[in-house]
Amino acid sequence: MIKLHLIVILKFFLIIFLFTTSSHSYASSDSLLSALKRTINEAPKYDALKMNQISLLKQAVASNKSPSSQIAFSLTKQLYEAYKIFNYDSAYVCAGKMLKIAISSNDSNLIILSKLDFAFIMLSAGLFRETFDTLQSIHINQRPDSLKAQYYTLLGRYYLDLAFYDLDNYHSGGYDKQGSVYIDSALKYYGIHSFENNYYSGLKLFKEHKTDSAAIFFEKLLTDKRLTQHQAALTASTFSGIYQQKSLKEESIKLLAAAAIADIKSSTKEVLAILNLAELIYQNGDVQDASMFIEKAITDADFYGARQRKVQLSAILPLIDNEKIRIAEAQRKYAILYGVAVTIFLIVLIILILVIKRQNKNLEEAKQAITDANIVQKQINAKLEEANKIKEEYIGYFFKLDSEYFSRLNKLKKNIEKKLADKKPDDVRIILNNIQIKKEKEELLNNFDKVFLRIFPNFVTAYNNLFKEEDKVKLNKDKYLNTDMRIFALIRIGISENEKIAEILEYSVNTIYAYKTRIKNKSIVSKEEFEKNIMEIQSV
Repeated sequence: MIKLHLIVILKFFLIIFLFTTSSHSYASSDSLLSALKRTINEAPKYDALKMNQISLLKQAVASNKSPSSQIAFSLTKQLYEAYKIFNYDSAYVCAGKMLKIAISSNDSNLIILSKLDFAFIMLSAGLFRETFDTLQSIHINQRPDSLKAQYYTLLGRYYLDLAFYDLDNYHSGGYDKQGSVYIDSALKYYGIHSFENNYYSGLKLFKEHKTDSAAIFFEKLLTDKRLTQHQAALTASTFSGIYQQKSLKEESIKLLAAAAIADIKSSTKEVLAILNLAELIYQNGDVQDASMFIEKAITDADFYGARQRKVQLSAILPLIDNEKIRIAEAQRKYAILYGVAVTIFLIVLIILILVIKRQNKNLEEAKQAITDANIVQKQINAKLEEANKIKEEYIGYFFKLDSEYFSRLNKLKKNIEKKLADKKPDDVRIILNNIQIKKEKEELLNNFDKVFLRIFPNFVTAYNNLFKEEDKVKLNKDKYLNTDMRIFALIRIGISENEKIAEILEYSVNTIYAYKTRIKNKSIVSKEEFEKNIMEIQSV
């Protein structure tokens, strides 16, 4: 136990290693589970990278000109290695091609290597009988140590997996012992510092229930930065079993979550880590996450073709589904009770609202009436204020204008009388001919413009805003308003009848009507809205 607690202290370093491709370190099972859920969502990205690698290998195999050569075998072997933890059917096809090449080249070692690869994927897929028959067909004596190591490892794995698959009190114990014997044989042929030597040494001790000793090997491996993602996942997944035996679920969940993340990132469709994690999460009562992990395990097991994993999934999946149904039923009952309570509350609330609404209705109507009256009054006041302002400006203007015209008429009268007294009728005619009615009219209109623009200084800008750029009025410096603008200036101060506008501007009524129609047709607003916009132009 002391050794195990020391390993717990080193946990942060182990988790950091498992995520060598990530910039985060995770300190709790919750954060690791969150990371796993994110990684599940990103699984298609990692699988796409795997498929790209496989595509390049396929191109290399297809481009090889010597299909029976050592190069052909090597290339096919690389393709097999890419498939062996990814897809059973494709790996099986590759192993078959390797065996065919090995037979055609009459290389007995390559033949055995091909059969061992066949055995590996069949064992991974849960084909125990086929795995055993393949291994029995191999005569390993007088073969290289590398082949012996693989052979005895596969036999050891075969019996250990068979024990785990049966999981009974009659056969599993014997299978475990037989598996340990073959693992012992395999360890003789692995280098002492190799991953295989450390992993299978730890696995053998774990199966012998020597958990503290086994933990040392797994801890050593998890601090080895040379491990691949798949090797790290395999180690963490097996290591989690030690914590489960010690009833340390939290630590076991962390390792299984880390292993599942590494599996996804390496596109390993071996679902044992996420399957065991789903079972532990389910035992903790987290049905939602357990369901998500089980669904991922089912998808991967189907993709790879792992039959024994499907059997294991079929054992836990109904439990999770039943729990989901139980929770849904409990939630339904709670929802019914909650709904009844809420309904009663709403009925009481509605009655109270109706009573209060009835009491306040007259008050609200009175308030609204007062508010409406105030708004109308404000509008009336604003219009009256504007009308007074217009009257004040134009009355003052016309008084001044009348005074000027009276002075000018008086001067003209005296001048004519003098000429007539002097008996100079021709001079009278000259004086009268010098009177420019058109100029006087234009001056009158310009004076009207000056007063109007004092009251409505933004009129020209606001008027032009109702037209496209090319239709905007561009006035000369010495001109205040043109005829178009004067028509609507008169409308703005309240002179809207065409007859009055025509009389003031000395045009016919039809001409005024034509002007207004042409101007409105050019506008960017509708004809109905044009005059409304004009009337909304603010005075000072």
